[in-house]
Amino acid sequence: MSTPVSERVQKRRAALRAAGLRPIQIWVPDTRRPGFAAECRRQAALVAEADRTDTDMQDFMIAALADLDDWQ
Repeated sequence: MSTPVSERVQKRRAALRAAGLRPIQIWVPDTRRPGFAAECRRQAALVAEADRTDTDMQDFMIAALADLDDWQ
């Protein structure tokens, strides 16, 4: 007879904990939800517009990159 699933899961989780890991739960957006794709497009358009028009951010990124080049 095979080992019940609950025992196998318990054994696996114990092994992971013994290896120094701990379980966490992560909630992520539901990509199947109505309107998800439209919201992605809306946010992407905002980012693209900011890339075109936000020169302060561009200047900051260029300066940050220059700092990294100087650091190495």
